[in-house]
Amino acid sequence: MNAPQSPVIANPWAALRQFTDARIALGRAGVSLPTAAHLDFQLAHAKARDAVHLALDVSQLASTLTTSLQEQSAPCLTLHSAASDRTTYLQRPDLGRRLDAASREALNALTRPTGEPPSARPYDLAFVVVDGLSALAIEQNAAPFLIALQARLAAENRSIAPICIVEQGRVAVGDEVAERLGAKAVLVLIGERPGLSSPDSMGLYLTWMPRVGLTDASRNCISNVRPAGLGFDEAVGKLHYLLSQARQRQVSGVELKEEAAGNDQLTADQQKNFLLEHAQAPIEANPSP
Repeated sequence: MNAPQSPVIANPWAALRQFTDARIALGRAGVSLPTAAHLDFQLAHAKARDAVHLALDVSQLASTLTTSLQEQSAPCLTLHSAASDRTTYLQRPDLGRRLDAASREALNALTRPTGEPPSARPYDLAFVVVDGLSALAIEQNAAPFLIALQARLAAENRSIAPICIVEQGRVAVGDEVAERLGAKAVLVLIGERPGLSSPDSMGLYLTWMPRVGLTDASRNCISNVRPAGLGFDEAVGKLHYLLSQARQRQVSGVELKEEAAGNDQLTADQQKNFLLEHAQAPIEANPSP
């Protein structure tokens, strides 16, 4: 007797799924998604929700950064935004962009390098690590990325401010932190809004001469930094280029474009039509319903 036929009708583009985590070519069972695809979506949605509400283990992260970065002799500074808790943070984005009073006082109490006036910017660069909308992304990616970046910057004469970790923060909180530290540039590492295939995505935001009140037009963003997205080495390469250009031109954001050699020069193979090439590829075996 022949085995019963699967009720799942495969999509002719199923072979393309090997190239992306996006939900494409899932097939169908009648007029609905196959059971396996539906359950996978529910699991991804649950992971994304969990990532938004997960609390950052600040003490563990501070310990990891302090011990992993050889040049980081001082302990990391732990700060907090004006959003007192996660619920407030999610409902009031404006509060996540500013520090609370205790954090401002902690930064004001820091001793500046000898001989620097209060209005000076003695540091070339500040690192501000923010939980954002995915503490998971920061816990998994911040330390290995900063270690890779430190190796790239080791040969350069840059004065680095004490690393700051901000709870319940948004991107713009880095401007206030860096302005109070006295840094010419700030790099904010933040957990990005989780996607349905990327609950662990970290974003990098670079701003030249940060100060309170700047908008996103003043920042350069490198997104989706994680092992399954933009790898650490590639992200470090992009960031190093932007850092060098920001330092040279003294600008960032819309005034600073990534113009690294070869960025816009696609090879003949890259210019081929990806969809047309792979649309006729053999169809994968039908997934179980």
